[in-house]
Amino acid sequence: MTDYDEFARAYSDANEGNLLNAWYERPAMVELAGDVAGRDVLDAGCGSGPLAAALRDRGARVSGFDLSPGMVALARERLGEDADLRVADLDAPLPYDDDAFDIVVCSLALHYLPDWAGALAELRRVLRPGGRLVVSVPHPAAYLVNYPGRDYFALTRYSEEFEFGDRTATLTYWHRPLHAMTDAFTAAGLRLLAVGEPPWSPATPTELLPARAAGRTAFVCFLFFTLEAP
Repeated sequence: MTDYDEFARAYSDANEGNLLNAWYERPAMVELAGDVAGRDVLDAGCGSGPLAAALRDRGARVSGFDLSPGMVALARERLGEDADLRVADLDAPLPYDDDAFDIVVCSLALHYLPDWAGALAELRRVLRPGGRLVVSVPHPAAYLVNYPGRDYFALTRYSEEFEFGDRTATLTYWHRPLHAMTDAFTAAGLRLLAVGEPPWSPATPTELLPARAAGRTAFVCFLFFTLEAP
């Protein structure tokens, strides 16, 4: 059992309508995935399946996996028989054939790993030639803001506490500088097409936006990469 199994439903419920996930990160990932109609799409680290569901609704043939059995169970509740959902580890050989997918999306998952090499090699393996990998991670500049006394350039393990409904959970991540991210993509044989810092969805309810966002359309929170398998 992973940590997420202990609060899977509370975590999923909290992310259904919050600012950062529902109105910022998820719409950006859907937009970057592009035209998915009729395409085989893998949601790597799918959680309870909201991104997979959004892509399925746009015509994708969706598969997904997550390390947490509790999260995968919730994804199956959401998606029914419309998706191939499995329990699997991003940091281990994946249970898919070579060249199985046109698009892989990896939403806020890589930052749980101290080393990206194995995960990226597997995501590259399951992508068809010319296929795209879309990745979101915490923006490394946000680490500088939140932890000003720490070394931005060091690979650093850190933990943060969150409230999900009536549950408190401590999540542990790995910070790495921007150049370490792009170096890892290159080492995995992926071609970097774009780095994005998109705005939040224009449909975002104004009551969800912080007061300091007045007059703005974006904030530093997540960083998005679009990559291609040669």
